[in-house]
Amino acid sequence: MNIMQKLVQQAIDQLVASGAELGIQVAVYRHGELVVDAVAGVADPDSGRPVTSDTPFYSASTGKGVTATVAHVLADRGALAYDTQIAALWPEFGAHGKNKATVRHALTHSIGVPAVPSDLTVRDLADWNRMCALIADSEPWWEPGTKSGYHALTWGFVMGEIIRRVTGRPISDVLGQEVAAPLGITDELFFGVPESELGRLARLEEAPGSAEMRAAMPADMPILKATPPAVTPSAAYGNNPVVLTSDIPSGGTMTARAVARMYAALLGEVDGVRLVPDERLREITALATADVDPMVGFSIPRALGYNLGRPGADPRDTLSVFGMPGMGGSTAYADTATGISFALTKNRFFPGPSRAVDQIGELVAKAATATAIG
Repeated sequence: MNIMQKLVQQAIDQLVASGAELGIQVAVYRHGELVVDAVAGVADPDSGRPVTSDTPFYSASTGKGVTATVAHVLADRGALAYDTQIAALWPEFGAHGKNKATVRHALTHSIGVPAVPSDLTVRDLADWNRMCALIADSEPWWEPGTKSGYHALTWGFVMGEIIRRVTGRPISDVLGQEVAAPLGITDELFFGVPESELGRLARLEEAPGSAEMRAAMPADMPILKATPPAVTPSAAYGNNPVVLTSDIPSGGTMTARAVARMYAALLGEVDGVRLVPDERLREITALATADVDPMVGFSIPRALGYNLGRPGADPRDTLSVFGMPGMGGSTAYADTATGISFALTKNRFFPGPSRAVDQIGELVAKAATATAIG
């Protein structure tokens, strides 16, 4: 057993034994090789079914990194261009002064349509055409391209519809055929999960303190106004079969092993598969904006569809790290400086910062550095 695998396994075993976590997966690739594949705890608290490496977890916005990757694979093949106006592909989107918004603006959360109606339901989310029509006809909160503010829910529908317009296929199909199939992970990386696969998934439960954390959030925080409680990720939301079986590509369902493999194939070859060449990797991971995000009130350094910076570390010191965390405690990212890709999924849902992600991510970063020096 390599030292990184041993350290991670010990850490997650302790998290489960202490009661801090219920079930957890961690996967790490380094220079295209799987070096950590660690699991602990139970996938389903009712049945006691254990977590295995192929147990998919609903992982909320960690799915945004998967959506961005699909877009970049298509861009590298010439199917779309970042500076194309969205309305050129999707004419209805140009309503209310959004005609100059580009694919690049969408990737960087700059198109100005972060909100959905307060009465939106989960059933509404399952209706792709309704959601896209609603977003296309929405009035922007700011002029597209002038601010970068987190589009928690709308982002996935906008990117997914752009992808549908240029390919003629739903994003689940494109993910499966262009990203997951070449990497051998079609049964571990999903937007809409086939109903036949639902029994394999981990079951989420609310972590102690979740209700208090939500209650402490300022009611006038713009992101809370933009995303009503009924469609904000929670344990109940992430267990809902309607959510799980629908394409809602601001979120996703995945194993840590699969999404870490995807990020590894962005950095370099994985078993002969490379998703994008070096030149595109540099383009899509370069700092695009570091503005104060008006939805949350603090700066979020962003690249094209990914956040920059390692969770738990100062983003300014870790700009070589690109990826996406998910509300609830999941994350997946890669580091162009070390060749590491990292993913953590878990089923104890907490709406605040993930101590598990910060702790295990720091452990892996230190182990990678020590190994490189050694």
